[in-house]
Amino acid sequence: MSRLKSLIYRESRKMFLVAAIISALFAAGSRLGTAGAAQNPAADQNDKQKEKKLAAGEAEAKQLLLLMDRDQNGKVSKQEFMSFMEAEFQRLDINNDGELDVKELTKSRIVPRGGVHR
Repeated sequence: MSRLKSLIYRESRKMFLVAAIISALFAAGSRLGTAGAAQNPAADQNDKQKEKKLAAGEAEAKQLLLLMDRDQNGKVSKQEFMSFMEAEFQRLDINNDGELDVKELTKSRIVPRGGVHR
């Protein structure tokens, strides 16, 4: 039973990390889009909050890299990325119909607690 819990925990952690990396990419894009805007104190405070979020996203991206980097060379190849995403899709596709629907995607949102273990 603990083996099953461990597997569920690892898989839910992977999904959390995928969401975090996507969030970090969006945050980075919005940061670049506002780089040329005029600065004021309120904007500075907003920028500091965005930078904190971006830093958190970068930490999650590093953890995601560790999960996907099967050959442990510090990089994720297209093959490693596609293998990871294929496994995630199969895990989410509860009814095995080859498509993800709203129910499958909303049921997958599990927020894990604790650290990542390889």
